Amino acid sequence: MEDAITTLMVKSSTKPRTGRSRAQDVDRHVGARLRQRRFVLGLTQQQIAELIGVSYQQEHKYEKGVNRIASGRLYQIAQVLGVEVSYFFEGIGSDDAFKATQQQRLLLELARSFISIPVRQHQEALCSLARALSDSEAEP
Repeated sequence: MEDAITTLMVKSSTKPRTGRSRAQDVDRHVGARLRQRRFVLGLTQQQIAELIGVSYQQEHKYEKGVNRIASGRLYQIAQVLGVEVSYFFEGIGSDDAFKATQQQRLLLELARSFISIPVRQHQEALCSLARALSDSEAEP
């Protein structure tokens, strides 16, 4: 009888536990989407944390998928970030995770910087400079 119990215990402990790992994958995906949206909006983790009423550390754990986001909190985050809750689940299960290229990162940084230029003439000057530089690259 003890052998049967020992065998049963060994078999049950060696079974692969796929349920929790799949849940962790979802948590990581939702966290990655949170980080992606925060990045697009140009917000820091501290700013998001303050907007949703959690600590910086908690927001960081949400983004890493270490801590699961409760449905009410996810709704609140969606409201703060200006997206639907479904945004966080888009692309789930696909292997096509978005990876921004260096050029895309630079373009986003340029757009953020451009928006923060307070003088309209400076914005126009920057556009003229970009046009001039792109035209000079096209010439041999």
